[in-house]
Amino acid sequence: MTVADADELINEVAREVSYTSRLTGRAALSERVMTALRDVPRHEFVPQEAIPYAYINEPLAIGYGQTISQPYIVALMTDLLEPRASDMLLEVGTGSGYQAAVLSRLVSRVYTVEIIEPLHRQALATLRRLGYRNVECRLGDGYFGWPQAAPFDGIVVTAAAPGIPEPLVGQLKPGARLVVPVGSPHGHQQLTVVEKGEKGEIQIDEVLGVVFVPLTGEGRGSAN
Repeated sequence: MTVADADELINEVAREVSYTSRLTGRAALSERVMTALRDVPRHEFVPQEAIPYAYINEPLAIGYGQTISQPYIVALMTDLLEPRASDMLLEVGTGSGYQAAVLSRLVSRVYTVEIIEPLHRQALATLRRLGYRNVECRLGDGYFGWPQAAPFDGIVVTAAAPGIPEPLVGQLKPGARLVVPVGSPHGHQQLTVVEKGEKGEIQIDEVLGVVFVPLTGEGRGSAN
């Protein structure tokens, strides 16, 4: 893949950001986020047969019923976290490792949890091979977060939950955000931002209609 491929992807993401601005309230995303998206080699995170399509602004199958998210959605969810260089973030649903790689360029450390063992092993190997040393991967049920590393400066969930996962809200620092698709696996889903106030109060904002694969694991049936 060439620099031109990555640049064209960034241009397409910027166009979609502009097109959806009336829904998201974001006419443009952070320059830091867009630079991270451009710099992460997406073709390294997709199966061999999908490499020719790696820089198209679309989700792609990665096996086991899972997908690598559309770059626009990766960028938007990252931007909604408002990441800072000193942050420690949690990702639920490692998948291919692509979202974690993007986050790793923006923050101090990324903790990421994947419940499907072959995907966990593949993502771990890819991230290590590419030198993402500030990403820590774990095999487990991400619905319950990563209590040993909590609290976090932000949490992103890359699969649709039927409701806002309470264990993840509990692992947010005051002032931090949880970005999660909420809704039915086969119906309406909303990309949702949950912000914890300095005194623990919760504010919930629905940002955009989305389509994600369902969150799996013991907590998948829980709902708020």
